[in-house]
Amino acid sequence: MTTDTLVPVFAALGDDTRWSILEALGDADASASALAERLPVSRQAIAKHLVVLQAVGLVETVRVGREVRYRVLGSELSATAQRLDSIGAEWDRRLVAIKQIAETL
Repeated sequence: MTTDTLVPVFAALGDDTRWSILEALGDADASASALAERLPVSRQAIAKHLVVLQAVGLVETVRVGREVRYRVLGSELSATAQRLDSIGAEWDRRLVAIKQIAETL
């Protein structure tokens, strides 16, 4: 996962409603209507948020009969978390190096 792919993901995750949608979809696949029943947002707003989440690869659609349900793509969330972990590890390494330099002074 590159910076070019992370920026849109973080932009999508920067919205509280989208976080709530992802949390709800973490429990089970759901339609936009079902999500609207669980969240204090209209079905139309949910649908717009789902388009954003789908565009950045965090959710996918699954057709169940005539209903379209949405599913979280855990692999994409895991890849994002791994990238953040590697950035954090690099900063930890740098801070240790700075501490060592400061202690030798």
